Amino acid sequence: MTVQDIRFYVEGVRSGNRRVLSKAITLIESSLPAHQDTSKEILDTLLPFTGKAVRLGVTGVPGVGKSTFVESLGMMLTNMGKKVAVLAVDPSSTRSGGSLLADKTRMEKLAVQDGAFIRPSPSGGTLGGVARKTRETMLICEAAGFDVIIVETVGVGQSETTVASMVDFFLVLMLAGAGDQLQGIKKGVLEIADAIAINKADGDNIQKAEQARNEYETALHYLTPETLTWTPPVLTCSSLEHTGIDKIWETVTSHRQALSETQELMQKRRRQALEWMWFLVEEGLRDRFYKHPDVKEKLPQMVTDVKSGIMTPTIAAFSLLDLLENT
Repeated sequence: MTVQDIRFYVEGVRSGNRRVLSKAITLIESSLPAHQDTSKEILDTLLPFTGKAVRLGVTGVPGVGKSTFVESLGMMLTNMGKKVAVLAVDPSSTRSGGSLLADKTRMEKLAVQDGAFIRPSPSGGTLGGVARKTRETMLICEAAGFDVIIVETVGVGQSETTVASMVDFFLVLMLAGAGDQLQGIKKGVLEIADAIAINKADGDNIQKAEQARNEYETALHYLTPETLTWTPPVLTCSSLEHTGIDKIWETVTSHRQALSETQELMQKRRRQALEWMWFLVEEGLRDRFYKHPDVKEKLPQMVTDVKSGIMTPTIAAFSLLDLLENT
C-alpha cells in the first residue's frame, strides 16, 4: 500500500469519517499479512492522537443485560454531547468460526445516534484475538475523536481479565434474585473490578438488589484493593428504567480523577502498554514457531510419538525448539 493510501486512512480517521474508520478497523481484524502491515503503519501514525478517551470495560454473566446497560449508558453520554464508541467482543463459534454479531440490533436506539459508533467484532475463539484486535481498534477510535470507549465482553472464560488489562475502569454487572448471590462468582473477577453494579434493580426486584449489594460489599471487604486510592463500590441500577446509570458514570469519572491526581492512571496505562508489547512478542513467537518449515514437517510425527509413548513430552518439546536454532 502506498504512502497516499496510508494518508487516506489517517486523514479519514482523524476527520471522523465513519466509512474510513470502519475500513481501518477491518484492516486491523484481517489476518492477511499485507493488511496487517498496513494497519501497523496506520496505527503508528495515529498513535500521537490517542490516549485521551475514557476506556471503560463492561462484563457480566449471561442474561445480566450488558447490551441494554451499555445502550442506556451510551444514550445518556451522547445526550451529554460526548462521542461514544462501543466495541462488543462477540463469542466466535468454535465449530464454524462465525460469531453472533447482533449488538447493533440489540442497541437499536444507540446505533442511530450521530455521536455513537458500535463495532461488533468476533474474538476468533482466542484471547489473543480479543487482545490484539480490540486494543488496536480502541486506539483507532480514540484517534477518531471519541470521548468514551466502551468494551463489552461476553463474560465467559478469561475474557474478563483480558479486557480489564486494556481499560481504565472495569465494571462488573451482577444480577439479584438468582439464588445464592456469591455462588459461581470467580474471586479473580471481583479482584479486578473497579466497581460492581447490580442490574435490573426495578419493580419487585429492588429489595433483592439491595440485599445483593450488601452481600457483595461484604465479599469485597475480604479482598485487597489494587490501589489505596480507590475502594471499589457496589451500586444498583436499572437499564430499562434508566435509574442509577448517572451514578455509575459519576463513579467512573471520580475514579479517573482520583487516579489522575496520583499519577496512577498514567502508570496503569504504561504498565498495560508493556504487557501488550510482551503479549505481542509471545504471540509472534508462537506464530513463527508453527509456520517454521521444519516444525511443520516434523510436528505431526512427534505428536504421534508422544501420544504413543515412544517419545517423552520433554524431549519432543526441546527437539522442536532446537529446530528454530538451526535456522
